[in-house]
Amino acid sequence: MSVQKPASWIYTEEFLAEPPALEAARRRGEELGATPVLPGTGAALRLLAASVQAHTVVEIGTGAGVSALWLLDGMPEDGVLTTIDIEAQHHRAARQSFSTAGIAPQRTRIITGQALDVLPRLADGAYDMVVVDGDAREYPAYVEQALRVVRVGGVVALDDMLWHDRVADPAARDETTTMLRTLGKQLRDDERLQTSLLPVGDGLLVAVRKS
Repeated sequence: MSVQKPASWIYTEEFLAEPPALEAARRRGEELGATPVLPGTGAALRLLAASVQAHTVVEIGTGAGVSALWLLDGMPEDGVLTTIDIEAQHHRAARQSFSTAGIAPQRTRIITGQALDVLPRLADGAYDMVVVDGDAREYPAYVEQALRVVRVGGVVALDDMLWHDRVADPAARDETTTMLRTLGKQLRDDERLQTSLLPVGDGLLVAVRKS
């Protein structure tokens, strides 16, 4: 492998500059301890949302609204983002981020609660895109719900699927790493899906539902 790989990774992460509203949201997230997606991941999410003209998106894990702002920028102007987080303080920070960015209130549906309590109440096949960025230990259960609520032709995207570079290391066998490694392979081999693992941020696994 080329010795330039780390430099190339840094270059791609810095390729698109974040506007001031996103930079402010990132600072809020870092202050809260809600680690925001890196710019490369955010840009990929925006591109995915734009590519499927995602009018309806579900996000698991709001943080301070960084990934939501990227997604909203890729969605049509009448698109609505449903974002779920268990922490009320995260949603207060996200609302501030949305307001600073000039996002109209009707474009976001903010739900405070456990994602696994909220997701079963969402309609089958009603969403163009689902973004998973919550508690890594619950990813398999999130994915089960995501594949139910996303439409055929829609996208499911999972952040942190390289898990601090541990998933690629066969010697790393802790519970979370092993689970994410297994989940990635299961999604790769699922005949209902077209899947790719993108080396942006901490790893973004993208799956398009074929059937």
